[in-house]
Amino acid sequence: MKGFKNAFIIMTIILFTNFSSAQNQFNFNKDHDALLVKDLEAAANFYKNILKLEEIPNGGLGDHIRWFQLQDKVQIHLIKSDDEISQHKGVHMAINTNNLKGLMKYLNSKNIPFENWPGEKGTTNSRPDDVKQIYLQDPDGYWIEVNDNSL
Repeated sequence: MKGFKNAFIIMTIILFTNFSSAQNQFNFNKDHDALLVKDLEAAANFYKNILKLEEIPNGGLGDHIRWFQLQDKVQIHLIKSDDEISQHKGVHMAINTNNLKGLMKYLNSKNIPFENWPGEKGTTNSRPDDVKQIYLQDPDGYWIEVNDNSL
């Protein structure tokens, strides 16, 4: 019986070791988000001139798509579309900054409205992990969370 118990423990350890390594075997990293937009120029202006993202070549996909890149090389692809787009604050893109107060001051100077999660205008809230966050919308109404999390 003792041999069976030891064999069971060893098999359990092997299974959990294989399972946990299988969970991480793909090493995923975020590549890009694709957003359908009604007015490509207005959307591109927002991401380039308001959020100050770098515009990069779109891989030869034509003038109906524009690509922007964050500091960590994650991309946002803006795709002109006539499809009906529905936004909900719970479905949002999240980016972080080490200067949330400076961003809020900048957004105010550009008359870009922002709010906290409950919807209070011009202010932040803190998540349960003490990360402060604000939400704003791009010209197509997509919600963008900006927080001060340090990943």
